[in-house]
Amino acid sequence: MELEQEIRRRRTFAIISHPDAGKTTLTEKLLLFGGAIHVAGAVKSNKIKKGATSDFMEIERQRGISVATSVMGFEYKDVKINILDTPGHEDFAEDTYRTLTAVDSVIIVIDGAKGVETQTRKLMEVCRMRNTPVMVFINKLDRPCKDPFDLLDEIEKELKIKVRPLAWPISTGPTFKGVYDLYGDRLSLFFGADKQSAEGETLDVKLNDPAIDRYIEPFTQHLRDDLELVEGVYPPFELDSYRAGTVAPVFFGSALNNFGVRELLDCFIDIAPSPGKSHTAQRDIDPYEPKLTGFVFKIHANMDPNHRDRIAFLKICSGVFERNKPYLHVRSGKNIKFAAPTAFMAEKKSVIDEAFPGDIVGLHDTGNFKIGDTFTEGEQLQFVGIPSFSPELFRYIENGDPMKFKQLAKGIDQLMDEGVAQLFTSKMNGRKIIGTVGALQFEVIQYRLEHEYGALCRYEPVQVYKACWVESDNEAQMEDFRKRKFNSMALDKHGREVFLADTSYALSLAQEKFPDIRFHFTSEF
Repeated sequence: MELEQEIRRRRTFAIISHPDAGKTTLTEKLLLFGGAIHVAGAVKSNKIKKGATSDFMEIERQRGISVATSVMGFEYKDVKINILDTPGHEDFAEDTYRTLTAVDSVIIVIDGAKGVETQTRKLMEVCRMRNTPVMVFINKLDRPCKDPFDLLDEIEKELKIKVRPLAWPISTGPTFKGVYDLYGDRLSLFFGADKQSAEGETLDVKLNDPAIDRYIEPFTQHLRDDLELVEGVYPPFELDSYRAGTVAPVFFGSALNNFGVRELLDCFIDIAPSPGKSHTAQRDIDPYEPKLTGFVFKIHANMDPNHRDRIAFLKICSGVFERNKPYLHVRSGKNIKFAAPTAFMAEKKSVIDEAFPGDIVGLHDTGNFKIGDTFTEGEQLQFVGIPSFSPELFRYIENGDPMKFKQLAKGIDQLMDEGVAQLFTSKMNGRKIIGTVGALQFEVIQYRLEHEYGALCRYEPVQVYKACWVESDNEAQMEDFRKRKFNSMALDKHGREVFLADTSYALSLAQEKFPDIRFHFTSEF
């Protein structure tokens, strides 16, 4: 019975958006209203000295952007909430795509002035592939914004999903007064001098109460007209269509000024799904099964640079995870015990004794785990849908300090396990080639090698258009291909053969001339 209750009270979700829409600020305010922190940090601010809780890496604080997914868990109204704050920058999209495999629902943050942007569209595609339920938070209404109805039309058109507003803004820009909560049917204004804490009062006034004028005059009639239009245009909110991923509830607010955040959180814990089924190559996993299953969706090296530790993030899919109990690491066939599994608050960790489906557990890793690894109580399972994409940018990586060869080798090895980028070793000359999805990743790797491993590296150009994994049942043709393409062949980190095509013409020619060879553009095959 305890397992069922624990699963029902869990909500695991990711916050995703285009860079600068206010995702990390919203995360901070959710933590604030949930009581997990007492003072909200800022992503970029001269006045506020506290940095954002979820941006804990040094490079994130310098740049004012998130470059790695961080996990934060807290309790709110007897619901256990696990938030995954993801990078918005497209150069780190792969980390975000993988994170979406570990969540049950998603909140998309949209900038009220800019509307739907490119990265938001791409992320919505991933949610649609998995039918992940989506909520939308339209942020920054304290600044000049597009008309709310225009924004709703844009979301429907660009993200190809029906919407249903569950909150409505009272004016926007400098005259922004607050939000009317349609889900709770009350006027919700936040009065608090200190925007970095949740101290402040929230009103509870209904729309038809004459006292409403006192707070939102001269916008009362405008609000009533808008809400009448909303009720006329949009069908009533249906829980099933939201959970099926066909309708997105929409909230408006200003995360920076604490407007609309509590309404979002209260509605979210009410309607968001608790952990559901997971898919493996062998069968579907029900969260209520008594035996443990889980998979590693992320590895983070050096969460604490003083200890050089690596943490594997394990998503629990069924059963109960217990400390010091041996679990089967399916890929290696070994049983492993964990003496100090941890729960997260960004980089702060606390040791836990048990965890339930929907929770994210940190496992100390000495280099044994890979992204996609499965843990069970003996069953041979392999979770699906955790992709590694073919990189688009390539450079040779060279040692910048001959005395630090070991540090560089270790640093590259650990950072590649994180899935930040991919490492290929050329068969022709044995040189190491790094492939990434975005240019900013090269800077992040260089920065982290120097500051976390004390190793210097430099990059040199290499002419590669695309990396594709190759395999074939026709061994003779494969051998012929290896000989002819020797200069373009490489091995990935796991020893699999990769063809590094230098132009799109070379790739299509190879596909044409070697029909029995399969060319894969993601490593999941």
